[in-house]
Amino acid sequence: MKKLFLATMMMLACMTASAQHAVGGLTLQPQVGLSLGTITKTDDTGLKAGLLAGAELEYQVNSMLGLAGGVNYSMQGYSYDHGDNLNLDYVNIPLRAKIYVAPGFSINGGIQLGFMASAKVDGKDVSDVYDKNFDFSLPIGVSYEYQNIVFDARYNFGLTSVSGNKLMDDQKNSVIQFTVGYRFDL
Repeated sequence: MKKLFLATMMMLACMTASAQHAVGGLTLQPQVGLSLGTITKTDDTGLKAGLLAGAELEYQVNSMLGLAGGVNYSMQGYSYDHGDNLNLDYVNIPLRAKIYVAPGFSINGGIQLGFMASAKVDGKDVSDVYDKNFDFSLPIGVSYEYQNIVFDARYNFGLTSVSGNKLMDDQKNSVIQFTVGYRFDL
């Protein structure tokens, strides 16, 4: 019984001291990855793969909470079943809270502001149809850090329409993102 109690106490101690960076510390994380995007309420479409690249700053509030803000370039949109792709490129600013639940492992969520950089179908500009230049979404995800290498997976729930066209009013971004980055203490 004494051994079980001691083992439980050691596990709890590890959980409360789960952040790998100093409390009050600031880190920078360049990252690159894959963006799998689609648009809700569209027919004959699938996920479109694209590049995701950017950087993130994180402030370690305490041993269990970090606040992160970043900027990234994300290739989103969707692929038509008949072969064409809708390419919606964004500059996104994610602002997230990261809750460290185990050493190196965090659950995170927040808001994301997106600014459309271009809208094209097979190289042709379609920004007159996809004319909403601002995108607001809710990112949720998980991160795992090992020796300053960070693996991140998140899903972005789009809350704003990608078009001002009344027939397309309910079409929103729906994006899965996977990144790998390296954290530097500042």
